[in-house]
Amino acid sequence: MNIEDIRNYCLSFKGVTEEMTFGPTTVVFKVMGKMFLLLPLDTENLVLSVKNTPEKNIDLRARNNNIVGAYHMNKVHWNNLFIDFTTKNDLVRELISESYELVKKGLTKKLQADLEGFE
Repeated sequence: MNIEDIRNYCLSFKGVTEEMTFGPTTVVFKVMGKMFLLLPLDTENLVLSVKNTPEKNIDLRARNNNIVGAYHMNKVHWNNLFIDFTTKNDLVRELISESYELVKKGLTKKLQADLEGFE
């Protein structure tokens, strides 16, 4: 996957916005105002920061050399996924989807109800 594929996949989810919260070099994807993916634009290699459960993060890091605790984020909950020619597109989509769902699940009941109103 490339940056445009990732961007389009993120924007395909309900209630997602794309912002430059941390300046012009990092795209932040949010669901109802809560971050679920960071995409730095100033790196030589394509890398994503995605959220997951602590247990799953331990497993992902043990099984994948290209997944590490996310730089400048809570490493218990956030991973960096370095994308190269060996990275399966299905893994990228799975991690993005899981991050979105985890953040969505943590929204307040009001925000979850508002999200249901999105087309």
